[in-house]
Amino acid sequence: MNRIQAILTLDMDNIPSNFQEILIEEKKVVEQWKSKGILEHLYLRELKNGAVLIFKNVTEDEAKDLMTELPLYQLKKSVEYLNLIQQF
Repeated sequence: MNRIQAILTLDMDNIPSNFQEILIEEKKVVEQWKSKGILEHLYLRELKNGAVLIFKNVTEDEAKDLMTELPLYQLKKSVEYLNLIQQF
């Protein structure tokens, strides 16, 4: 089973005043992905400047498309994608 890791870094110098509202919408999207079984994990970065998302059963191109659905994607500084292979 393939995994795609997306590492999102936010542009913390340009956070809008409605950031808390954006977070609420972000949580809704994440919950939809979890209920569909395409998001395995979401980790907040220690510096609170982004997140690491682990997608499953999607291609890298699909993960890239999904990331654009996140409200916080519009505030991105960068996104890095890594294809992962689970070792047993």
